[in-house]
Amino acid sequence: MATTNLKGNLVNIAGNEVNVGDLAPIVNVVSNDLSDIQVGGEQGKTQIIVVVPSLDTAVCAAETRRFNEEAAKLENASVTVVSMDLPFAMGRFCTTEGIENLKVGSDFRGKDFANAYGVLLADGPLAGLTCRAIFIVDANGKISYKDICSEITEEPNYDAALASLK
Repeated sequence: MATTNLKGNLVNIAGNEVNVGDLAPIVNVVSNDLSDIQVGGEQGKTQIIVVVPSLDTAVCAAETRRFNEEAAKLENASVTVVSMDLPFAMGRFCTTEGIENLKVGSDFRGKDFANAYGVLLADGPLAGLTCRAIFIVDANGKISYKDICSEITEEPNYDAALASLK
């Protein structure tokens, strides 16, 4: 079982572990307008899937703002932030923060994304939420970059993720 840390304490991650080179599982998450957003699979463009525990934390909010800025600079790429937040809360966050260059998707219904990508926190205080991770899926639907952040309370390595797009 994969692991991460929450404030230095080891936390187990459940679900099907996917790795660079694997076909990205096709999963629907719920948009802030309650429609489905499909992530994974072949979409003819690069997909950046940003996984956060909750937009209602300072680190997740900062990460989402950063990827919103970066998304505006990308060509033939989409950015989707996935969490267990309710779609309404995600929508309110985007409105308040002026998030317009990316999509937000909730995995609250069945945790299908968290299980398919192996990012479901199995224990600890945040059990049932997602860990912090980034997946980049190429235009052909293969995972070309994966980062399960080693500490949930810290922002990811943006430079490494963005450099992998080049």
